[in-house]
Amino acid sequence: FLREQAYLRGRTNTFQAVFRVRSMAAFAIHEYFQSHGYIYAHTPLITTADCEGENQMFKVTTLDFNNLPMSEGSVDMSQDLFKKQAYITGTGQLHGEAMAMAFKKIYTFGPTFRTENSNTKTHANEFWMIEPEIAFCDLNGLMDIEEDMLKYVVRYILDKCSDEVEFFDKFVSKGLKDKLEKLVDSEFKRITHHEAVDILKKA
Repeated sequence: FLREQAYLRGRTNTFQAVFRVRSMAAFAIHEYFQSHGYIYAHTPLITTADCEGENQMFKVTTLDFNNLPMSEGSVDMSQDLFKKQAYITGTGQLHGEAMAMAFKKIYTFGPTFRTENSNTKTHANEFWMIEPEIAFCDLNGLMDIEEDMLKYVVRYILDKCSDEVEFFDKFVSKGLKDKLEKLVDSEFKRITHHEAVDILKKA
């Protein structure tokens, strides 16, 4: 019903809470990186670089699918706007890495597209992705940043969206508030790949 009457969606408690939290989370992400000296970079959404593997990327063309120009048995891409195969990007990584060499620290935060089958609730063809690129950083430094950023954003939501978190805790996922508070107060454990495999084998 709510799909057919879309104007009513935003008036339901669940959609209200979800989009308020999402709005504040996006703000917190920007605030975290901006306050830590990162440059916000807008990388191209249309690319001719095959950054994630051609079979994972949507193709972009100005050609008429009902009247494709052919040359020697294949589509004549010289008739296309870009004169070659172009894609909707799956990542801003290649541009981000180059920019990090100039600015030291950059981040992208925007829409990303993948052609994976959406067989689970954690796979999506269109989503927003955060991609920091840091010129001089090792693995431990990267894990410090990841942990710090995640805790910052969750803490921000707990502080600024307390009503919404209470609503989720009561009606959507019991124990969520406690889980989020534990995450903020916890120390993330770090183990090697071999240790992780051993734990999985024992389980």
